[in-house]
Amino acid sequence: MSQSKENYHLLLVDDDPNLLLLVKDYLEYQGYQVTTAGNGREALAALVNMVPDMIICDIMMPEMDGYAFIEQVRQNPSISWIPVMFLSAKGQSHNRVKGLNVGADIYMAKPFEPEELAAQVQSCLRQADRLLQHNNHPLGENSRVQVARDVELTPTETKVIQLVAQGLANREIADHLKVSQRTVESHVSNMLNKTGLHNRTELARWAIQKSIA
Repeated sequence: MSQSKENYHLLLVDDDPNLLLLVKDYLEYQGYQVTTAGNGREALAALVNMVPDMIICDIMMPEMDGYAFIEQVRQNPSISWIPVMFLSAKGQSHNRVKGLNVGADIYMAKPFEPEELAAQVQSCLRQADRLLQHNNHPLGENSRVQVARDVELTPTETKVIQLVAQGLANREIADHLKVSQRTVESHVSNMLNKTGLHNRTELARWAIQKSIA
């Protein structure tokens, strides 16, 4: 079962503050949760506390450009699976080839229509969902998520994972527990690290298997 848009968290990385704001506003209007960063180094710092469902990234940026950032993402097993879209003013074929070879799943040239961007995001997330379901259900719906037996959750993490399993978005969980959304994201990230799972969908399935939820 695919997630609703409000359960998808996107990391948007661009050094142009105007474009960053416009794209963030449009994607949030479409129902996504969006975290922003001004360059690759800021984005890597953000990934310490969150695991987005997709990264949308400019290429030419100060501090750390998109190529270097995505290479680091692809080398980290805990986040290497995240789908990546490159946004770039360089639209020539050799630029697209380089971007895809570095590890991007989609390459969009600037300027672009917001509707096309949103459609590409939705398409990429659907494809990621299909791959996840295929990998998790090689023998059908009864296949189990494998997690070490000695994983222990804190009482707060247990509350969070129960709400994740009910299909609540991070901001809804934050409202329910009367904490900040960033606190919820930190708990989810900690649980992903503890369990070795990749995303909220796997966490929810594991919680149900363990009768936590």
